[in-house]
Amino acid sequence: MKSPAPRGPLSNALLTVLAGTPEGAAEDLELLYRQAEAQVEETHDIVADDDLQLVLFCLYELHYSGLDGVDDQWEWEPELLRVRRLLEGPFEAALRRAAGDAEEGLELDAAADSDQVADALFRLAASDGGPSVSRYIARKASLEQLKEFLVHKSIYQLKEADPHTWAIPRLTGRAKAAMVEIQADEYGGGRPERMHSTLFARTMRGLGLDDRYGTYVDAVPAVSLAAVNLMSMCGLNRRLRGAIAGHLAIYEMTSSQPNRFYGNGFRRHGFGPDVTHYFDEHVEADAVHEQIAGRDLAGGLVEAEPGLLADVIFGATAAMAIDARMSAHLVGSWENGRSSLRTAGPAAA
Repeated sequence: MKSPAPRGPLSNALLTVLAGTPEGAAEDLELLYRQAEAQVEETHDIVADDDLQLVLFCLYELHYSGLDGVDDQWEWEPELLRVRRLLEGPFEAALRRAAGDAEEGLELDAAADSDQVADALFRLAASDGGPSVSRYIARKASLEQLKEFLVHKSIYQLKEADPHTWAIPRLTGRAKAAMVEIQADEYGGGRPERMHSTLFARTMRGLGLDDRYGTYVDAVPAVSLAAVNLMSMCGLNRRLRGAIAGHLAIYEMTSSQPNRFYGNGFRRHGFGPDVTHYFDEHVEADAVHEQIAGRDLAGGLVEAEPGLLADVIFGATAAMAIDARMSAHLVGSWENGRSSLRTAGPAAA
């Protein structure tokens, strides 16, 4: 994707380093690491830190489609991985703190079977009492707010399923089969025109938005990047394979009804199936996926590896914690007559 604009001294330093090649960059990389150390110490809220979240996002993007004009050799440059690990530590710690309260009352132990794990996750999904973006979209959102909503979602939806796919070679048996079944649907069952990322791109075009991946990275706030960075962190670190399974499970469990509301919101503004198909597809697909993800993926993984129960729950609760912050930002901005984007709006972005 196109390289984003820097949001502070660290992202500026990173993008400057990435404009060159790894050969002869040792001094610049050491300076980058020291600068990252200093900024991590100074930040009060890493989830809302635009500079640090953009740096993490760019470092993760090297493992996906890459950044335009950036040498592919940077992907496995040890000093860049060192910087990434430096940022991942406090980011994960902040997410674990945010997720901690939600874990109380789930009453699970390491001997839990797949049904007990799924039931706990369904209870967790039902406990969300924060502001509802989907209901706001269905009942109140203006056309401009619908566009903003798509801009936020585009940071992940235009590469939908990719972060979770990293887990496939790290799973075995029942959990692996469940993951493959879910991901096959996400990728259109072998038909590129039915890939969920393709359907979302069509929705964006229907509202006059640019559907190229990464176009709106500069427009979204840190919390939107953090939601994707959570997935990338859990997907790319084998030790967090339980967390990415829990993340996908709760993602599927909290998807069907909100997508029904989203589709209704777009229909309220007169949009037809070419725009609403993405949301309508998820109403049906995720109603099936939530059972597979809860019982076979998350539950099957815990039965095979009981020691991963805590990480499965962490992945689910962290996803909900980030989603709650996102929802509060979007609904709070809109109800107060403000744009939820860093720029004036999708047209300006």
